[in-house]
Amino acid sequence: MALYVRKLEEEEWEELERIIQNMENDVSVQRLMIILLSAQGHKVQEISREVDLHPINVRKWIHRYNTDGLDGLRSGKSPGRPPVFTEAQRKAIVDIASADPTSLNLPFKQWSLQRLRKHLIDDQIVDQISVETIRQILRAHGMQPRSMGSQHK
Repeated sequence: MALYVRKLEEEEWEELERIIQNMENDVSVQRLMIILLSAQGHKVQEISREVDLHPINVRKWIHRYNTDGLDGLRSGKSPGRPPVFTEAQRKAIVDIASADPTSLNLPFKQWSLQRLRKHLIDDQIVDQISVETIRQILRAHGMQPRSMGSQHK
């Protein structure tokens, strides 16, 4: 079954053409062309060749326009994976890594990533965490693993 954009109102035609002529950056010209070509009766395969985009993507933009209008053609931020650790947890990781382990009544004078990981889990700062994640959090706060605990010596 052929897919076409919904019937455009006169104002929609004018707005799409105005945006293309003014080269407004918040909507891709390629996406606008998909809608205009579809509204003129071109099939997805033809539009795909014309705008050099896979038919699946042409269909996606037609569906988005049919559902959300012009807003459906704008790029949104991809949600991505939500952060696993809160800012409070990240701060606690950095604070503990900066502390002298003996001040926390621990039987060693310097942190290793493995010791820090065990302490964070044992003290229920986090449920689980990898050594690599600890390394990344510390680097994001300007710390190198070798400098852990040395700030307060």
